[in-house]
Amino acid sequence: MDARNGSLHPQYFLSAMLKLTPFFLLLLLLPLISASTPSSLRGWPSDPIYGFEELPLNQFNFDIQRPYDIPEDERYSFQHGVHKLWVYSSDKPHTPTSRTHPRTEIRNRGYDYSSGVWQFEGYGYVPCGTTGVCIMQVFGASPHATTLMLRVYNGSLYYYRNPVLLENIYDRWFKLNVIHDVNASTVKIYIDGQLKMVAPGRGGASHYFKCGVYEQDDGSYYMESRWKGIKILKICD
Repeated sequence: MDARNGSLHPQYFLSAMLKLTPFFLLLLLLPLISASTPSSLRGWPSDPIYGFEELPLNQFNFDIQRPYDIPEDERYSFQHGVHKLWVYSSDKPHTPTSRTHPRTEIRNRGYDYSSGVWQFEGYGYVPCGTTGVCIMQVFGASPHATTLMLRVYNGSLYYYRNPVLLENIYDRWFKLNVIHDVNASTVKIYIDGQLKMVAPGRGGASHYFKCGVYEQDDGSYYMESRWKGIKILKICD
């Protein structure tokens, strides 16, 4: 300090700046370091649809499978962008010749696939009390019927019967992304942007996505799920 005018002497100023320079350099570099670090390493939710192309959807692509003797509007509604699907355990299957359990499901028609990398995205909602039900599936496998089933039991979302993917699922919207890489024989399950599981493929010559309610073991009498923002995406060849 210059005692004559109270200003900082040049040599002290230079010394102070040299000491602070590494700190300022670090502040400048932090945004660059963060931007170049994959989100999976930073612990932030990643965007599962990055690199995918969204495919066009219209009414044709939403085939409603419901008890064969019940009018569609008694088991399905679409209002304000929300698909509501419900079924009773006493209902009949979706065709007279089927021996499967009751269901009301959206079968995504027009985008069956046998190779490549495909993705389903949607926001799901399961009201309290619905249990013993499949709410989403990747149909097609060998010798099984499905490559993936996501089921709800007593308020938790399961991969088939185990493991638990998400607890306390009732009465709230959640974002679901399912990525099926046919050639690599893997299925990735994301919930609210977080990767929850990488499951093995289960073979099969053809696949498609479904969502809604399909009774499983220990099902409740009334089963319901709601869906909005449904997208079908793929990685272009």
